[in-house]
Amino acid sequence: MSQIVRVLAKRLATSLLVLIGVSMLIFAIARVIPGDPARIALGPNATVEQVQQLRTELHLDEPIWVQYGIFISDLSRGDLGTSLYTNRPIILDIAQFLPATLELVFIAGIMMVGFGLPLGRISARYRGSAIDNGIRVIALLGVSAPSFVWAVILMLLFAFYLPIFPIAGRISDIYSIAPVTGFLLIDTLIAGEPRAFANAAWHIILPAFALALSGIGQAARLTRANMIETYDKPYVEMAQSYGFPERRIARKYAFKPSLIPSLTIIGLDFAAMLGNAFLVEAIFAWPGLSRYGVAVILRKDLNAIVGTVLIISATFLIANIIVDLLIALINPRIRYSQRPQ
Repeated sequence: MSQIVRVLAKRLATSLLVLIGVSMLIFAIARVIPGDPARIALGPNATVEQVQQLRTELHLDEPIWVQYGIFISDLSRGDLGTSLYTNRPIILDIAQFLPATLELVFIAGIMMVGFGLPLGRISARYRGSAIDNGIRVIALLGVSAPSFVWAVILMLLFAFYLPIFPIAGRISDIYSIAPVTGFLLIDTLIAGEPRAFANAAWHIILPAFALALSGIGQAARLTRANMIETYDKPYVEMAQSYGFPERRIARKYAFKPSLIPSLTIIGLDFAAMLGNAFLVEAIFAWPGLSRYGVAVILRKDLNAIVGTVLIISATFLIANIIVDLLIALINPRIRYSQRPQ
């Protein structure tokens, strides 16, 4: 266990340095985007004096290193400033929109693991067969089209032509659920509303599946390739020669060693979905952080841009840390390699 703690501490320290670098980079990039944030916020009818006053309040007349120092000082107190887009504290905006995106991405991640790994395992076990070819075609289709294309296709098929799933939103208007965690699937259970829970779950299926399809195809293809390579290992051939059941060989001797590279890619895909979710959120009118991030970029809401990117970056790093820990738990050799020499 001490080795796992050492790995975790090392990853956290590295992640902190990465976040500092990301904050500097995005802070500088946000300020070179064409356009005056004060003029965009106040509109074309604002006077020069009003625009200059807002620029002074935002410290836009200061050198960029002074602006960054003020930003870091405020951030250390948990203050990201006020959004020029919503006129609310940015922390409140993030607290409102982040749970919706995390819930969507988490369900999409469950679908990615729940469908991708079994499909890859089945494809490898029956390689060369019609089952294998069919799964490979499905996986290739999932990888070949971006998430927003699948979002449109799924909406047309299962919301318009076959009105099975709802078109937009997180829950129907007939339900009024008091926000506790911000995650509707949890808040509906806390409120003791099973029908509201079912309604929220029904709303999230289509956008989550659209977001997960690319990852499902990627996980299936990678798992299949790794398992086929593992099947050619001497210890698997020996197990087959001893007459071990094929199901046991596939599960214990071929699938588990193949899981490590698949988990790495799944972790990266899971984290990338946070940034890629904005088009899916726009199509399904999902009130998430990715959609909010696009809105503040278009309005050059400087601190909101930096805050949104930092949150997405932090989630990306956390997902990779979790994957590293899972891999260390699955493969003892990685744990032992962390021991100081």
